[in-house]
Amino acid sequence: MSDKKKRNKSLKADSKPETQVAETHKLNKKFYEAELAKLQIELVKLQEWIKAKGLKVVVIFEGRDAAGKGGVIKRITQSLNPRVCRVIALGTPTEREKTQWYFQRYIPHLPAAGEMILFDRSWYNRAGVERVMGFCTDEEYREFLRSCPEFERMLIRSGIILIKYWFSVSDEEQEHRFQARIQDPTKRWKLSPMDLKSRAKWVEYSKAKDEMFAYTDIKQAPWYVVEADDKKRARLNCISHLLSQIPYEDLTPAKIKLPPRQRNIGYVRPPISDQTFVPEKY
Repeated sequence: MSDKKKRNKSLKADSKPETQVAETHKLNKKFYEAELAKLQIELVKLQEWIKAKGLKVVVIFEGRDAAGKGGVIKRITQSLNPRVCRVIALGTPTEREKTQWYFQRYIPHLPAAGEMILFDRSWYNRAGVERVMGFCTDEEYREFLRSCPEFERMLIRSGIILIKYWFSVSDEEQEHRFQARIQDPTKRWKLSPMDLKSRAKWVEYSKAKDEMFAYTDIKQAPWYVVEADDKKRARLNCISHLLSQIPYEDLTPAKIKLPPRQRNIGYVRPPISDQTFVPEKY
């Protein structure tokens, strides 16, 4: 194949529309669970390295509603110490916060040494939902596009490791997940009125995402796109990539030998009747 044909083929692959669904076979459940378990062990090693070396890590998760951000965050944090790895998912800004410098409400949540912060949506709300739904002015939006790259470069210069993920989901798959949430009473809360309004603005969100990438996909903090139509693959791919972004060593402590338990000398347990127990319904 000539170089020109190779380049053309590459360009076609890069320009694949977000609505195109890849035809791939499903991952075997046992394989998925085994791979996830391996990755979660590596995440614990990464956690210990971050803590020992005093690293400051920020990971941003963005994407359309029902793209799978929450699912991968749950798998990342499942085995980690919440004092080291914290999830930040801010709600609607208060009236006071609306008058602040835009990035101000996010700054208190940035990591100190030895911490990793996962933003389940972030300051990029301004380039997404606020832009599309008209919650900010054109001037505020343009100022965000100008200042965001400089803000992130400033964070990086301060020693923060910044990693940004965009979860890409097709319109067909998103619709399927919305319907599944409607049918599942334990997941129905995930569909907010704003999510429902957003369904009618798929193209506007696509345009907003493209412009956001054009301004904020910078060399110092690039966007990493996660193909998210297959939840299991998306989780494994994202976690594997995250682990590759921070060189770490295995600082797993040696096996702990429990000391002998204190002997029961002179201790009398209070009567059981003095305590209130949870009813044993099961």
